[in-house]
Amino acid sequence: MGIGDRFAQQGKAQLDAIKKASELGLEITPVWNKSFREHQIVKSEPTSTRKEADDAVKALGWNGQYFVDADHVGLKNVDFFIDSSDFFTLDVADFIGEKADGAKIDKFIESYKKYIGEMSIPGISDTFKITEQRLEQIANKFLFAIDEAAKIYKHISRKKDSGSFVVEVSMDETDEPQTPVEMLFILAMISDAGIPAQTIAPKFTGRFNKGVDYVGAIDQFKKEFEQDIAVIQFAIREFSMQDNLKLSVHSGSDKFSIYKPMGEIIRKMDAGLHLKTAGTTWLEELIGLAEGNQDGQALVKEVYRNAYNRYDELCGPYAAVIDIDPRKLPSPDEVDSWSGESYAAALRHDQDNPGFNPHFRQLLHVGYKVAAEMGDRYLNAVRANSEIVSKNVTENIFERHIKRLFL
Repeated sequence: MGIGDRFAQQGKAQLDAIKKASELGLEITPVWNKSFREHQIVKSEPTSTRKEADDAVKALGWNGQYFVDADHVGLKNVDFFIDSSDFFTLDVADFIGEKADGAKIDKFIESYKKYIGEMSIPGISDTFKITEQRLEQIANKFLFAIDEAAKIYKHISRKKDSGSFVVEVSMDETDEPQTPVEMLFILAMISDAGIPAQTIAPKFTGRFNKGVDYVGAIDQFKKEFEQDIAVIQFAIREFSMQDNLKLSVHSGSDKFSIYKPMGEIIRKMDAGLHLKTAGTTWLEELIGLAEGNQDGQALVKEVYRNAYNRYDELCGPYAAVIDIDPRKLPSPDEVDSWSGESYAAALRHDQDNPGFNPHFRQLLHVGYKVAAEMGDRYLNAVRANSEIVSKNVTENIFERHIKRLFL
């Protein structure tokens, strides 16, 4: 479970939720993840994420596995993370559609001609027709991207022992979902490239907006999710892949409407899962400040006013993963008149609360740059309200995420 933390203050509160799950018999491995973009905005270093994780593990006496993820990396920025990370999310979505060398494409087709014809995959009721033309189309679309993933992996391996870190291949930030047949041969390419992937993040139908619920046809998502797991389980045997290869769901925080079907499927199929959550911990900090002392309440209202006034700047980089209707955003003057409880109600992801405002929540989700610019003033406020902030962070991960998905 990915547990991102923008400001590296909530490691113990996050791990406390994982520990509660462990006490109920759930085996969940925490992965502290933070992207290059987030580090640049917050002006932090991967060493701070490593320290946060190590300190939390020591303080809580955690004896299970844990990792620090270099989130969405490529050759241009992976060195930034090498020393501090032991989990690498290789993001090659931008390379999908670039055509690989013709000889490599020919070699791929020749290697997998044996699958031409009608094909069945255990766990999927549909059968699939494989043709040489279809193999060529898949190679043209994905082989270059997997070659790029291999370059990143080999670069990391030259600097770290290959058995000392986890590899994920990420292809979720693209326009179209991968079909089961595409997924199968993507996994074949990963195996051929010698990448010991333990998780793979495909694109799913629907919207995975930051910090709010899934938007889309749940039945279609459920079908894709189940088929992807069936393909992974088949590929593990067929292509001699890592036994613990699992499906990864990115921007997975707060996708409450699909947690129940996801939970049912992984239990039915005895499958692992990697759920990547990220920026919602920073929102729980804001909620805690709103519920805390007067200085904290004043600060979160200032954060909103600045985020509102810098809407285009803050939302632009996240345009593909947010849906905000500016007409449904309260004015900063209105928010200034709110009580701390009203602010918290608008922000906390409780869909049964009439005060909840998903547009307000999404704007603040991408508005962490405002708090980062406050520097110690923001961090000192979080520390001064640490008890209530920590309570909110732990409750969010355990009650809204872990329990809904796994229990």
